Formats: sequence, structure tokens, C-alpha cells
Amino acid sequence: MRIFGKGRHRPSASWRQATDRAFTLIGDGRYEDAGALLTRAADLEPWLSESWFNLALLHKFRHDWEQARAAGLRAVALLDKESGAPDWWNVGIAATALQDWPLARRAWQAYGLKVPGEATGSGEPVGMELGSAAVRLSPEGEAEVVWGRRLDPARMEVLSIPLPSSGRRWGEVVLHDGVPHGERTTAAGPSFPVFDEIELWAPSPVPTWVVLLEAATETDRDALERLAADAGFAAEDWSSSVRLLCRACSESEMPSDEGDGEHLDPHDHSEPGHPGPLGHRTNGDLWVPERECGIAAPAGLVRGLLDGWVADNPDSREWRDLEEVC
Repeated sequence: MRIFGKGRHRPSASWRQATDRAFTLIGDGRYEDAGALLTRAADLEPWLSESWFNLALLHKFRHDWEQARAAGLRAVALLDKESGAPDWWNVGIAATALQDWPLARRAWQAYGLKVPGEATGSGEPVGMELGSAAVRLSPEGEAEVVWGRRLDPARMEVLSIPLPSSGRRWGEVVLHDGVPHGERTTAAGPSFPVFDEIELWAPSPVPTWVVLLEAATETDRDALERLAADAGFAAEDWSSSVRLLCRACSESEMPSDEGDGEHLDPHDHSEPGHPGPLGHRTNGDLWVPERECGIAAPAGLVRGLLDGWVADNPDSREWRDLEEVC
């Protein structure tokens, strides 16, 4: 991304060169060197909102939220238009990271979003009803896309049970970027954006467990997921919910696996015939009783949950090898 001047003022050649070089360095992960160039560009053209937008963007990449907020506020002070500018979105992300709720509310409203309720000094924006979306955890590492509930334009509560490699837990709240990278579609028609995680905003005290189930039917598997949900926690059949995708596929428009029909997705790069995170592709009418399941529940509850599940139908249910993994 390279942000240059608008019609009201054409930036100097030196500004353009410094900015262009800075974003090349950002692409290489050389944030310190890029910061020196963008600071020089802001010194050359301090009246350009783009100078401060670019600095705010760099500070966001570095997770330096105080500096991101300061640069973002200078950028919006120089804007030509009153609403809809991405400068306000960056201010909103920085304010959310800092829990500066009055500024976050102001930023989302200035961008053009409706924020219900009254502004208070300590109250975060609530009730924005932004619906479900997906978030890509650890986007620069071993990325994993999970489902969540959007709390506001910059935060999402994780509702899937992430794999332990992500270092994330069910129920955590993550700060995410504003521009989606990919989307997930459903058989019913709606599509959901996939946002990239920036950082963990609020941790979850609920540990993640992995267990091997013997579930004679899908109904038996579903019963455990309902039992966990009724207790206020979660269980997820990783054998059917996990797909391995290359980055290009993950960041494109992809159908979500809803468990119906034949799982023969040509974009699935996992290995067929292996239950668990290594693969999900099986014929739709073939059920494999052995399931690898993730459970999000406290240590004092998880074994009782599994034992209760077995006790409801002992002829078709068993569990073994329970292990806390995150």
C-alpha cells in the first residue's frame, strides 16, 4: 500500500520517494528503517494527512498503540472530508487496543458506523450487532482461520476451538485488522469476511483439551457438542472441522465445510483418510467412529462432561487419551 497526496496539494518528489521506499521496507519487515523514512516524509509535508496516516499505519504494524493513536489523530485533523476515511478506522483500532472508549466511539461514528447507547468515560461500544465473521489467527505464522462473533469493528470473540499450534483459546477476544483477507461462503448463501488477527486483546481462562472419541454415529458426536454448550463451554469435532489450506486458498473465497455431502474440496491440501487435523476428506455417507475432538472446559468439569456423555448411551460411546494442549 502506498498513500500519495490528493488533489489539493501535490507532495514533493522527496516525499514520494521516501514514502515509496518506506513501504518497500515495511514489506521486508524492516520497521525501524521505514519509521525513519516516514518521519522524514512527515517533516517534509506535515500538512498532508497522508503523512500521518502512513505513520499511524506503521505504528499499527508495530503494535505501538500510543504512537498509532497520536499519528492517527493528526491525520484525521487534516482530512478534507467529514466521514468515511480509513484514517478514522485506524484511530478506532488504536483506541480499542488502548481501551480509550470515548475515542473509539468517536472514530467509528466518524467513519460512518452507528454506535448505539450513550458515550461514557469508561464504557466500551456495545450492541453494534456486526454478526459473525472469521478471523485468521497468527497470520504471519502457522495461520488458522476460526469463527467468531464481532464485538465491534476491531474485536472478535473466538467461538471455534483453535488448534493448540495457534496459542489461542475458545472465548478469547482478539484485536483484528479492518481489511478482510478472504471470505467464507455457506451453502445457504451468505458469505463472511476473514479478518487478520493483530494481537490478543483479552485472554480466556478456559483450557483446551484434545480427546479421542468413539462415537458410533454423527448423532453421538453431536450429543457431546450439545452437552458442552449446555454447560456453557464448547466441544468441536476436529476430525471434520479442520482443513489444511495453502495461503492463496485461505485468503480467497472459500466454502465453509458444513459437514454435508462429499468432502472432496480441490483446494484442501490435507491428506485423505486420516482423522483429525491431518485431513477431513471422506465420502459423505461414510462415518468414521474414531474422532479427534477439541474441548474447551475447566479441568474440574471436562472428565465429568465426557463421562456423562458416555453414560447417556454407553453402547455407542467411549473416550480415551484426554490431554490438555493449550
